[in-house]
Amino acid sequence: MSDTNDKSSTSSTSNTGSAGGMGNWPGAPIRSGIPEHGRIPKYYAVKAKVAELVDELGEGGLLPTERDLAVRYEVSRETVRQALRELLLEGRLRRQGRGTVVAGPKLEQPLSLASYTEGVRRQGRTPGRALISLDRFPCPAELAPQLGVAAGEPVWHMERVLLADDERVGLESTYVSEARAPRLDTEFDPDSSFYAYLHERLGVVFGDADERIETVLATPREALLIGTPPALPMLLIQRVSRDTDGRPLERVRTLYRGDRFSFTAHLGRQE
Repeated sequence: MSDTNDKSSTSSTSNTGSAGGMGNWPGAPIRSGIPEHGRIPKYYAVKAKVAELVDELGEGGLLPTERDLAVRYEVSRETVRQALRELLLEGRLRRQGRGTVVAGPKLEQPLSLASYTEGVRRQGRTPGRALISLDRFPCPAELAPQLGVAAGEPVWHMERVLLADDERVGLESTYVSEARAPRLDTEFDPDSSFYAYLHERLGVVFGDADERIETVLATPREALLIGTPPALPMLLIQRVSRDTDGRPLERVRTLYRGDRFSFTAHLGRQE
């Protein structure tokens, strides 16, 4: 089986059509990535065919091996591997043991003051968290303004793996002053919502927050904790929250798997 023709192939697909059905799933490009000259990279044509197979198999369906797909589509295994790599990064496939299966839909997390727990439950999934560490230390000078404390005052740092139906989907680091949550180490259940604890146990109500979103690659340690390859893109959200009196409350750094999450926001016109 030769690789000499693996670089590109030609298509006469129209502007409204799709290569091999790639435009039929939510979020697909309008023209399915087809350049104006109509020549489709070989791997992309294979990706379109595998995408059709993914739709046929349904969630949890086991994909044929790279070797079998290469034989089926008469291309090299490297071409198949590139096609699968993109579908994995898009979250349409996931690794399971030594095989590859069809992934379920991405989790949609609203950009709001609602907690991770609430967002996951709204989609019929079971949220959870696994505690990695809970430490108390003197607040560094650069963190102090975000928590409304003086440098050197004691603060908590809590690190937890985020779970959805026992699947590891993210990593959350929360910083809060000890004065705000003096018994965090003895009163708080690490598997529960921190927001609910602050509100129900301590009477703290969230007022507003500033968030920044960017794409990053996880560090080797973070990738190990989340259970993903280091090359998998992550969505990083950094949030500084305040209570209804405008007092700083917490700083949170959360990594979400790019292949398992999307974010939604409701936008209104400003007068």
